[in-house]
Amino acid sequence: MIDEQTRRRPRDWAVLALALALLNASLTLGNIWPTPFIWLTGDLSLELAAGLLGLVVLRRPVTAHRRGVLWGLSAAWVLLTLGRYAAVTTQSLWGRDINLYWDMPHVPAVGAMLAFVASPLVLGAVIGALVLVPLFLYAPIRWSLGRVVDATRDARGRRVLVVMALAIATLGGIQRLSEEVPQWPGVATPVTLVWARQARQLAYEMSGAGLRELGPAPVLASNLAHVRGADVFIFFVESYGAVSWDRPAFASELAGARTRLAADISDSGRDVVSAYVESPTFGGESWLAHISLLSGTEVRDGAMNTRLMAQSRETMVAPFARQGYRSIAIMPGLQSAWPEGKFYGFDAIYGAPDLAYEGPPFGWWDVTDQFCLAKMDALEVAPAGRAPLFAVFPTISTHTPFTPVPPYQPDWARALTPEPYDAQALQQAYSVPPDWLDLSPGYVSALQYAYATFGGYLRLRADRDIVMILIGDHQPPALVSGEGASWEVPIHVITNRRAVLERLLQQGFVRGLTPRHPAIAKMHAVTPVLLDAFGDGQ
Repeated sequence: MIDEQTRRRPRDWAVLALALALLNASLTLGNIWPTPFIWLTGDLSLELAAGLLGLVVLRRPVTAHRRGVLWGLSAAWVLLTLGRYAAVTTQSLWGRDINLYWDMPHVPAVGAMLAFVASPLVLGAVIGALVLVPLFLYAPIRWSLGRVVDATRDARGRRVLVVMALAIATLGGIQRLSEEVPQWPGVATPVTLVWARQARQLAYEMSGAGLRELGPAPVLASNLAHVRGADVFIFFVESYGAVSWDRPAFASELAGARTRLAADISDSGRDVVSAYVESPTFGGESWLAHISLLSGTEVRDGAMNTRLMAQSRETMVAPFARQGYRSIAIMPGLQSAWPEGKFYGFDAIYGAPDLAYEGPPFGWWDVTDQFCLAKMDALEVAPAGRAPLFAVFPTISTHTPFTPVPPYQPDWARALTPEPYDAQALQQAYSVPPDWLDLSPGYVSALQYAYATFGGYLRLRADRDIVMILIGDHQPPALVSGEGASWEVPIHVITNRRAVLERLLQQGFVRGLTPRHPAIAKMHAVTPVLLDAFGDGQ
């Protein structure tokens, strides 16, 4: 029997206040940008208000089945807490929301990558957190909910809980009606919306609506008259974002490398035009940028990517194939079979096993961009009597966490050997471990290496007719890009084909390596711009 006349002592009220504070804080925590750490915002939780009202209304059955109810409610509260943490932290670290339905399949690969590049101490801390944090959360949450259930035993306690719940709900409603109302303490966005969004995504995909969202296939046509006979290379430069140009500290540190690249371009008899484009992704999921540009269809999430690759559509490869080009993809990050790759229509796809790198390991994929470019040159560019080449190469040496950065090897023949670097250069590269709380120095060094690699190849093949396109796939993660960074990435087109450069200037490109804001188009909309610069439509 519930004792309606129980008198609550001052100590009981203090314990209840602590329990309510813990429950509220667990669903309103904020992120210390740009780290995985949290802070207490002081906001109020609508889920807490709803929970208090529910426990008051259902106090008799809750008390009768106290143990089971507390177990289930505590487990649900832990899930809400983890959802809140994920919602605020992914935006801080990666600059975008997480989508469990499409991101979860990539968790094993990401975990394996972190296991390779992280120190044992960091790796152990991450694994320990994944296992222990839910358990550590459960105990104080269950204790707190137990104190709230106890408070529903007497009339005064129920009145306090109901008044508190109604006050939170009323404050939230008033604050949303007018910005002139003080916003502190604020009422946090309900965490249940995070999980509801994931459920809607699942229902949306299962209904077939996602497939209909694709729309009609774009027409990708060009006679390639302005590039005929030239090799056309598209390099998706990993994490090469507008922040590398916009942030003064980055621009200053990269100025020397960019000056050298400009000299490499000029001395090899070529010119360059540049612009910004808007990437479909931010901080990761590079393949969304690859497929958007190559297909001419905007692909902003894993759902759209999966749908599109299940279709039979032409990609940028098709117009080159019609003009007798051999098309290849250099995919050093591809370590297993990729049957979906047939969507693009390449004549050959070189994954990590095909490239057969034997040098010292760098990053999760071991292989370096310079080696991949040298191997592509040896296999596909150097042979005499071949067809012109259309090559796509998503680079990896500028991938998070950016360090250790490979040394640039001026002797390109040595880059293909098992010992491409002197011992001192290799030791120096390995001596710089990733600083997970400040990846900016590694980011700058990685881009310097990328510029040196591309410039070195332009000099190596100064005698070849090449159209080289360097385009960022996305901005680096938010902990490098900064809060509120745009989704813009640079694109550079390097060639001696004047007609190509002039057509691109008419579309908003500018002369030189320095791009100019705003972005000329979204990434998928740049596809017809490039094809038009390469020739006339068929």
